[in-house]
Amino acid sequence: MVTNAPAGAAQADRIHPSGVVLVRSGDRTIGAYVTGPDGIRYRPVIDVTVLGVAALATVALTATALGAAVALRRHPTIGSVSMGHGGWVSLRTTAAPPLRSATPRPWWARALKANRLVAQR
Repeated sequence: MVTNAPAGAAQADRIHPSGVVLVRSGDRTIGAYVTGPDGIRYRPVIDVTVLGVAALATVALTATALGAAVALRRHPTIGSVSMGHGGWVSLRTTAAPPLRSATPRPWWARALKANRLVAQR
């Protein structure tokens, strides 16, 4: 049995006949020394509030990380790819490629006299 001695009580007032000495930090009990036939043992008090806050913070951090991962996920540029008869490739749910801007060609393309790939329509 643990006594409920006030925080300012003397050490003698905190000792219970069963051999329990409370350990306090201010007004909060943080543990107890229990004396018995097998010696003196320290028994810490589990603070349920701290455990609840830690669990809530863990859940919130996990939910935030999962939400960020889903939001930053890249969708595939093209949909399904299938082979048709004769070896042609079918790309579904694909938008037309963007038009090239009027910027000049790079120096290496001019030096190699490379041809541009142009989609035939």
